[in-house]
Amino acid sequence: MIGPNMDHRSVAVVGMACRLPDASDTDELWTLLRDGVDATSETPPERYDVDILHSADPGPGRIASRRAGYLGDIAGFDAEFFGMSSTEAVELDPQQRLLLMTAWEALEDAGQRPDLLEGSRTGVFVGNGRADYLELALRQGLEGAGAAQLNNFRSLIPARLSHVFDFRGPSVVVDTACSSSLVAVHQAVQSLRAGETPLALAAGVNITLRPDEGVVMTQAGSMAADGRSKFGAADADGHAPSDAVGVVVLKRLADAIADGDRIRAVIQGSAVGNDGRSSDTVLNPSLAGQLSVLRWAYEDAGVDPADVDYVEAHGSGSPALDPLELAALGTVLGAGRPADRPLLVGSVKTNIGHAEAAGGMAGLIKAVLCLEHHQVPGSLHLGTPNPRVAWDELPLVVPGKLQDLPELDRPAVAGISGQGSSALNAHVVIRQADTAVPVPGPAAEPEPDGTRYVLVLSARSPAALEALARSYAEYLGPGGQGAGYALRDICFSAATRRQHHQHRLAVIGTSHEEMAAALTGGAGVSGVPLSGVADGYRRGDDLDWETVFGEPGRFVPLPRYPWQTKRYWPGEEHAADGTDLAAWMLREHARTGFDDGSTLAEIGIDSLAKLRILVELAKESGEEVDPEEFGALRTVGELRAWTRSLGAGAR
Repeated sequence: MIGPNMDHRSVAVVGMACRLPDASDTDELWTLLRDGVDATSETPPERYDVDILHSADPGPGRIASRRAGYLGDIAGFDAEFFGMSSTEAVELDPQQRLLLMTAWEALEDAGQRPDLLEGSRTGVFVGNGRADYLELALRQGLEGAGAAQLNNFRSLIPARLSHVFDFRGPSVVVDTACSSSLVAVHQAVQSLRAGETPLALAAGVNITLRPDEGVVMTQAGSMAADGRSKFGAADADGHAPSDAVGVVVLKRLADAIADGDRIRAVIQGSAVGNDGRSSDTVLNPSLAGQLSVLRWAYEDAGVDPADVDYVEAHGSGSPALDPLELAALGTVLGAGRPADRPLLVGSVKTNIGHAEAAGGMAGLIKAVLCLEHHQVPGSLHLGTPNPRVAWDELPLVVPGKLQDLPELDRPAVAGISGQGSSALNAHVVIRQADTAVPVPGPAAEPEPDGTRYVLVLSARSPAALEALARSYAEYLGPGGQGAGYALRDICFSAATRRQHHQHRLAVIGTSHEEMAAALTGGAGVSGVPLSGVADGYRRGDDLDWETVFGEPGRFVPLPRYPWQTKRYWPGEEHAADGTDLAAWMLREHARTGFDDGSTLAEIGIDSLAKLRILVELAKESGEEVDPEEFGALRTVGELRAWTRSLGAGAR
C-alpha cells in the first residue's frame, strides 16, 4: 500500500489538543462524536444581539441563523502562568490567549518539555482568518486606538507562540480562508521534510465575535437557516460558523521513533492547489481543481487511493459544494475499490459547525481519533440524501451511526480535505500508527518485589499544584486512565516528559493505590534512596532522572496542567498590581520596542515623560510617589521591579 522509501518522508503526529464547542480536549471531542452530539447553540448575547439581527426572511443587514458553534469561556485565561499582567491579558486577543494554553496542552500531550525546546528551530504554522477583537476595538473610535493594538494584528498570532516558548524556527500565519489550517499542516510537513525544523506546531484558531461575516454569508445565500451544517443532505442550505482552537505537534517519524514518542498517527503526504481558471469565478468551486489536489496528495503519500478507508470531508453542508466534493472523492478514491469496501465519508462540521480557518484542524484531529479508535462516528442531520449526488454510482457512503473501520492486514488510512473560498484546496493523508496510543489493560498489580517509585508533580502556583495532585489521584484510582499503565512508566513520564515548575510535590509508592493515597493526604511510603530524591525535588534540585530510573520507561498519557483561569475582558474591572502599573506606563509612553535591559531614555521615557508619569501615577495608584526614587530608575527591568514593590506596599 505504501510505496518504497516513503517512511523517511513520513511525519508523526505526536501530540494534539483542542478547544471546540462542548469539547475542551480530544477525549471530550471523541465522546461528543461517538455519541452523535449536536454542539451548536443559540448565539450568546456577549457575542452580538442576535434578536436584533436575525430574521426568518433576512434582508440587507440581517442574519439567517440564531445558532452556531460557540466556545463557552473565551474570556478565561491563566495570565499568571504566562507572566502577563491583567492589563496585558485584557488587551490581548482571546484567539492568542486560548492558542497559548492549547499549544501548551499539545506539547504536554506530546511529552515535549517546553523548557527543553527554548532556542530551538521549532516551527509554528497557524491557520487564521479573523481579527475580530482588534476590529471591535477600533470601532470604538480612533481616539482609543493605542500601541497595544499592534499585538492583535493577525501576523502576531504565531509570533506570540514563538516568543512565549522561545521558538526560533518559521512562524507563519496562513490565510487561505477555510483551508487555512490544513495548508498550515502542509507547510509544517514540508518544513520538517526539508530539515528546516526538527519539530513543528500546526494550528488553527477561529473565534467569532461579530456578525459581519454572517450577514455577508446570509446575503450570499450560504448561511444555514437553522445553524446546522447538513453535509450530503437534501435540505442542506449552507454552513453554520463555529469557534475552534486546535494544535497538533509534528515530528519526523524516524525522529519520533528514536525519541520514544507516542505516535498518534502518521502523515504520509499532502497537497495544496488552486482552481485557477478551471471554474467560472474565483468563488465557485471546481471539480477539476479538487481532482488534481486529491491525485497529487496520494501521489505524494505513495498511497493507492483505493486503499483509503475514511475521508474527513470539507463537508460544509453547501447544496452546491457537497455534490461536487463527493463526486471528486468517488472518482479518485473509487477507482479500483472493491465493491464490498465503500469509502466512508464524514464531516465534523455536522457536530460543531464550520470553524472556517480552523475547520481543517478540527477535521484532522477527528480523523486521528477515528484511526485510534478504529471507528467512524455518524454524520448528523443527513436525513434524505442530496438527490444531486449519484449515490448509486459512487463507491462511498456517509455513515449515519457509529461504524467500525474494516479489519485489514494493513494500517487504516484516512484523508482530510479542506476547501477555501480563496479557491485553494488542501488534502492531507494519514495512516494509523504502528505504535498507537498505549491502551490501558487490566489494572496493574503492585510490583512483586515491592519496588518503590517516586512520582513528581509541579505547577506555577500552590492552587494549581493542589488541583494537579487531585487530578493525579483520580487518574491513578480505580477506573482512572492511569490505572491500566505500569506505575514505573507513569513515574518515568512525569519526571522526564513534563516541565518542572517552582511549586513541587513528590510522593513515593509501590502501587497506584499507595500513590493516590499519598497524593490525597494518606500515609506515604519512605525508603532510601528515593526519600532523598523526593526531598531534593521538593527543594528545587535539578535531578538526574536517568540515574534515578535506570533504563528508560515508556511515555504514557498524563493529566494535563490545571489552568487557574480568570476572566479578562474589556470594560470589566480588574484588580491593579505593580505589574499592571508598569505595563500601563510602558504602553502609554514607550516609543519603541524594549526588553528588561532597555534604558528608559532609549525607549522615549525622558525626564519630561517621567514628570507626566508622576502626575498620572499618583492618580492611577492613589499612592504617594517619591520623585527622586522614581527619577533614579534607569531600565525597564528596574521600572518593573519598582512598580511591583509599590503594589506590594499598597497591599
